[in-house]
Amino acid sequence: MKIVSAEFIKSAYERLHWPTEDYDEISFLGRSNVGKSSLLNSLLQRKALARTSNTPGRTQSINFFLVNSSFYFVDLPGYGYARVSKSVRADWGKMARDYLQDREELVLSIQLVDSRHEPTQLDRQLNEWLLYNDKPHIVVATKADKLSANKLFKQLKVIEKAMPQSKLVAYSAVTGKGREGVWSEIGTALNKTAPY
Repeated sequence: MKIVSAEFIKSAYERLHWPTEDYDEISFLGRSNVGKSSLLNSLLQRKALARTSNTPGRTQSINFFLVNSSFYFVDLPGYGYARVSKSVRADWGKMARDYLQDREELVLSIQLVDSRHEPTQLDRQLNEWLLYNDKPHIVVATKADKLSANKLFKQLKVIEKAMPQSKLVAYSAVTGKGREGVWSEIGTALNKTAPY
């Protein structure tokens, strides 16, 4: 898909702050430090549209990015970072769950997992929730460039075993591997086709 424009619109800390335009939305969710910001920037071919951080758990809001003036990328708070308080973790969980559960504009959720590791219990729980609630989604295994081809193949098998009912795409924000595959899924969810 050709990216004509991409801009950060707002950070939402509660439901009242969600955008009110009737645009389709693609959500991105995963553990803290799994590479959500890098993936967003890579997909949109922007260097720093979504801010990356060396401090896991920093994103505490739902961030909305308007793409091609026609749909939103929605960056949800990362989960599973131990250094934040339990109350903050609970707030993040509720905020993300409310969005995923109630947002009618949401047409696809992209769950990120680190290709170098077996999915955590929280990763599996989120995946099971998406399946149980019939939420259209794919799983993207990030940081694929950090593994040899043989090791990546083995790790993808591990992830597939943990999440057998979800489509899996390996991705590298460094090399762009998997970008076309992810955009294909997004285009299908948006009912749009465009040359890459």
